[in-house]
Amino acid sequence: MTDKSKSNWSSKVTRESHALDLEQGLFTWNDPKEIASSLKRSADSSRHRKTEPFRSAMSMLVFYINRAGRNLPNDQKRILEQAKHELRKLYGRESV
Repeated sequence: MTDKSKSNWSSKVTRESHALDLEQGLFTWNDPKEIASSLKRSADSSRHRKTEPFRSAMSMLVFYINRAGRNLPNDQKRILEQAKHELRKLYGRESV
């Protein structure tokens, strides 16, 4: 694997994942509820996922946050972290 392909594999996974059909620019949106709703729609309708919808949606969100790392602006990271809470609410997984 070349240095360039090593650094781009995660963006390729995000773009070309067959597990979920993600809306264009999903992780750049400013509304955590909309991000969570879109992920839920994608996970619920996917026929290619290997696990339950909640886990597929959360995995894709966490994957993106982790792979964007220090290149992710703090404001966007905060929005994506809030989207994790919204996703838990949508699936009835929010703990008290």
